[in-house]
Amino acid sequence: MIQVQELTKNYGAKTVVDHASFTVQPGIVTGFLGPNGAGKSTTMRMIVGLANPTRGQVLVNGKNFKSSTHPLTEVGTLLEAKSVHKSLTPRSHLRAMAATAGLGKSRVDEVLELTGLGPVQRKKVGGFSLGMGQRLGIATALLGDPQVLILDEPVNGLDPEGVAWVRNLARQQAAAGKTVFISSHLMSEMAQTADHLIVIGKGRIMADAPISEFIDNGLAQTVVRARDIELLMNALAAEGVQLRRLDATTLEVTGPESEDIGRRALEAGIVLSELRPLQRTLEDAYMELTRDAIEYRSQMSNDNPAGK
Repeated sequence: MIQVQELTKNYGAKTVVDHASFTVQPGIVTGFLGPNGAGKSTTMRMIVGLANPTRGQVLVNGKNFKSSTHPLTEVGTLLEAKSVHKSLTPRSHLRAMAATAGLGKSRVDEVLELTGLGPVQRKKVGGFSLGMGQRLGIATALLGDPQVLILDEPVNGLDPEGVAWVRNLARQQAAAGKTVFISSHLMSEMAQTADHLIVIGKGRIMADAPISEFIDNGLAQTVVRARDIELLMNALAAEGVQLRRLDATTLEVTGPESEDIGRRALEAGIVLSELRPLQRTLEDAYMELTRDAIEYRSQMSNDNPAGK
């Protein structure tokens, strides 16, 4: 279990993490989301003592991780995949790490095969692709068979097979009762992997909920098409109804159910050429929540803040 309590990190006048509090439970996969510069990596680094908090504290399995006498067997981390010396091979790197933790050579062989690095275990890391570097970073994190796994962007650079492998690995680790904490920018992948989500924006925790609850905001969304769009908008306008015009004949309606929209159109004598309920996705929910928390916004995002 990871317990973050009022965690704050300042760099000079800039507050990167601002009174963040949350708990990462064992037995489930917890996703950590947020825009670039939101404070995700800094928070993860503070959890394992690589950065000192300005205020607040973090407990890993009930204690400060810095006091751990067997860190590799308690917490496995992937925070910087390219931190391995380029002249080393995966095998030599993992053997050196294992020696520091009193682990046998057999465990090195196990993680090499588990991560698909067996065929390249004697090749120098300097020639590795980004994806192979990620696999070595994950192998290092798994080396001590830790109870807590913290992975920062683990699927970065991986091919589809590798992405699916990380997904299954995370689920297997959680099913074994371990604490699994993963950050990612791939919404579609996080939707398939995580059970619970923590979202940070501008250093503050914006959401902390099961993924199903996070996606379902209780508001129906429907695409409606009609020739007289102005008349349709007047018919649907009411308290709690959000209308967004997509083009000359198409409207996105948030709030009422599709059946209610059809009834109102019928009462107004409006012929609908399309009435299609929308399935809300993790990306929809995330973009809506973090719209005002994006520090580095592209021009396209400025022109189209809804991300659609």
